[in-house]
Amino acid sequence: MSFDLEPGSALLVVGPSGSGKSTLALALAGLIPNEIPATVSGQLALDGREIRELGPVGVAARVGLVLQDPSAQLVMDRVEDDVAFGLENRAWAPSAMRDRVPDALAGVGLGGLERRRSRRLSGGQQQRLALAGALAPRPGLLILDEPTANLDPGGTAALMAALTELHGSRTTTIVLIEHRVDQAWPLADLILALDADGQQLDAGPPAAVAARSGARMAAAGTWLPTALERELAGSRPLTESAAGSLGAGGPSGSDGTSRPGTPIRGAEVVRATDLRFAFELGRPVVRDVSLAATEGERIALVGANGSGKSTLGRLLVGLLRPDRGTVTLDGADPARLAAADLARRAGYVFQDPERQFLAERVEDEVTLGLTPAEVARVPELMSRLSLPLDRFGERSPYRLSGGEQRRLSLACILIRRPRVLVLDEPTFGQDRNGYTSLLEILREHLDQGACLIAATHDERFVRDVADRAIELDEGWVFSDGPVDQWAPAVSGATGEPAAPAESARS
Repeated sequence: MSFDLEPGSALLVVGPSGSGKSTLALALAGLIPNEIPATVSGQLALDGREIRELGPVGVAARVGLVLQDPSAQLVMDRVEDDVAFGLENRAWAPSAMRDRVPDALAGVGLGGLERRRSRRLSGGQQQRLALAGALAPRPGLLILDEPTANLDPGGTAALMAALTELHGSRTTTIVLIEHRVDQAWPLADLILALDADGQQLDAGPPAAVAARSGARMAAAGTWLPTALERELAGSRPLTESAAGSLGAGGPSGSDGTSRPGTPIRGAEVVRATDLRFAFELGRPVVRDVSLAATEGERIALVGANGSGKSTLGRLLVGLLRPDRGTVTLDGADPARLAAADLARRAGYVFQDPERQFLAERVEDEVTLGLTPAEVARVPELMSRLSLPLDRFGERSPYRLSGGEQRRLSLACILIRRPRVLVLDEPTFGQDRNGYTSLLEILREHLDQGACLIAATHDERFVRDVADRAIELDEGWVFSDGPVDQWAPAVSGATGEPAAPAESARS
């Protein structure tokens, strides 16, 4: 690939999952090949000097990087210390750091959390913390790898507003890798489009790239702005076949797509009663939550970052024990079930896929602990998830792209066909083709009576899949009802919803 970035410009990098976007980010940040061994050809210059010649210190003085997995770059125990760490390494004066750290945290919606433990933040809050650390030193080149993947709608809007302001100042050059392109596309001066093999499909101003290569980008699985999708598809969104595959009839879903009809309710499979849980004394994450879910239900857990969605999901499948209250899964306490029994009753997909990988090969990972009948189903499922074993079976799960890791983690759960699926951000890092395959496979599983509980910020997924939305706020159930009556809460610069009324809390 070849491109030139003028100082203060913004480049949007798009392409299907596994096309090399994150690898490009690591190269631009000087980590490839200085820190990560790789075979590299061609020239890559920053401020007119080869990145390999600048070395780690020279690059670090110029570049801020936010990785696809934010937890991978959190290094300090406390939130404020993590932001200060980068400034200390750049020899900022203590007085300057004391002023800059609170400003950087407030700018990403983490004001007031300075003394919190970094590892106790939600996935979305960790992503905001990584952003604060990258923005704090005001780098000349800012590289963001899917920064909105775990952000709530308000956080996404606030980030894009901050990037727009930063871009307007022309003091920082921005490289943004993003699947959610509706808000990112207008920010870009240049679009770099990659195909599935990592080749440069096109590069240039957004309007020119859309005119020349929009159809080819869509065919490769790249998400495009909704207006452009409608234009290319004759006012019919390109995701309609995927969304409509979950069922026939029913009201319109996201972007006018056909939503599934009302599923047939079966027996109750999960019940939570008066759940309360805290990681730290006096700071409950889940507060007095009660809910019941039945076979065939499709539930979206929604709410702002840090509202307790992931924690509630773990409580429902026994990965955490409540401090108070009870959970029953098929009439049993999931925290007391044997691992093999639990795995066939419920499946949980973590927000960070790497947390559940156990093997060094993809094929070993997806077949671990399966019966012979389940092993026989693996090749077909992996092919449908665009992870065919003949190409991916020998690869390390840890060397896959973020989207590929997400699909592998889903395969490991779906192959067991559990009655309850609890998915934490299931569409993270997914291109259009991956999204389509995921919806088709979920449809088949849900049609057999399984219950889906998905913690997500992806409004498209909520509209296309769920029939019920449970919104959390600071651990309380803020609302619980049909998805067509739900509207995402976006208020203020931080995206935090207003506090629920006492009647809602009770």
